[in-house]
Amino acid sequence: MQGNRIVFISTMEDYSWGGSEELWSRAAIYLADQGVDVHASVLAHTPLHQKVLNLSRRGIDVRFRPKEHSFLERAWRKATATSRQVIVAETERLIAAVSPHLVVYSDGGPYPTANLMDVCLTRGVPFVTIGQANWEYMWPADEDAERLRVAMSKALRCYFVSKANMRLAEKQLGGELANGEVVWNPFNVDYNAAPLWPTLGSDNELQLACVARLEPVAKGHDLLLEALATPLWATRNWRLNLYGEGPVRNGLERLATRLGLGSHRVVFAGHRAVEDIWASNHVLVMASRYEGLPLAMVEAMLCGRPVVATDVAGHSEIIQDEVTGFLADAPTASNVGKALERMWVNRSRLEEIGKAGATRMRSLVPPDPAKVFTEKIKCLLSEQRSRIESLHVRRQPL
Repeated sequence: MQGNRIVFISTMEDYSWGGSEELWSRAAIYLADQGVDVHASVLAHTPLHQKVLNLSRRGIDVRFRPKEHSFLERAWRKATATSRQVIVAETERLIAAVSPHLVVYSDGGPYPTANLMDVCLTRGVPFVTIGQANWEYMWPADEDAERLRVAMSKALRCYFVSKANMRLAEKQLGGELANGEVVWNPFNVDYNAAPLWPTLGSDNELQLACVARLEPVAKGHDLLLEALATPLWATRNWRLNLYGEGPVRNGLERLATRLGLGSHRVVFAGHRAVEDIWASNHVLVMASRYEGLPLAMVEAMLCGRPVVATDVAGHSEIIQDEVTGFLADAPTASNVGKALERMWVNRSRLEEIGKAGATRMRSLVPPDPAKVFTEKIKCLLSEQRSRIESLHVRRQPL
């Protein structure tokens, strides 16, 4: 693969790292290890995440974009599709300097902005997109939808992490994405993990775990807390462990207190290793309002733990209701409560359901999704380099 040049553009802004960054970054490392000239553009967070620093240590040329600090800059960006974002200007400079054979846009939503894809389109540089999430309320206006539809149709591939996310993008843009493809994100647990089922103890306390950043607008923590704050659940023996950090921790702590859920019921446990979480918890509960396909869900099922989740994005693609988990019909407290109730009624079967989920997950996801994705990118790189060399030969004077 020597002689190939590739650029990865991560559009993530609000966090120094997240599950959306695992696929492109691991692929970047695999490619660099195989001799590809790899460049990446990320936002300059302070401090830099260790996984970003590791990219540099592995020989990847990482360029850091400045933040767009002001409210006016952010408001203008959202208000107009023609604004000159910092990320667009930085991408233009990087592509001009590197002349890549391929650009990979990794976006925390369904697709990057049309402005960003236009950087490649106007220069004739091949590109692919990775969409890590999608949501029903994100409908672009007609002019923006047209620009996005044209840009996406000209990508070599439009990758999504669930079929539902891809179908929703097609609905939002008003056209089929013939170049759309579903890929798996890499996970942070051993593929053959088999932690023992936690004992309930003498008090039979069921341990529920929500593994997600503390951002209820996406992850629906508020719906989960409201569903568990009913008189019926007050008579039962359970505890909810919230793993992760985020911008609404204090707000969720206050909400739990207002709902009468004290520290004996709801524990804010911070970050923990995946194996440690599933050594002591029985069920993953996620009341997400929108998603892609959460790593936490894949990891829990690989560890043999049943999942209670809202039926959004790709959840129903891996969860079979009352076979490998429990699906809430919609992201509302009422529907989440109904799914939790069915889980409670089936609590004597939870270990069995978890084992069924582990079997199903291993039938769906490959042991190393990042390596599978890397092979796809290598094929595209080879095709594009061959095309460029062929054009160069044809342009030589006779």
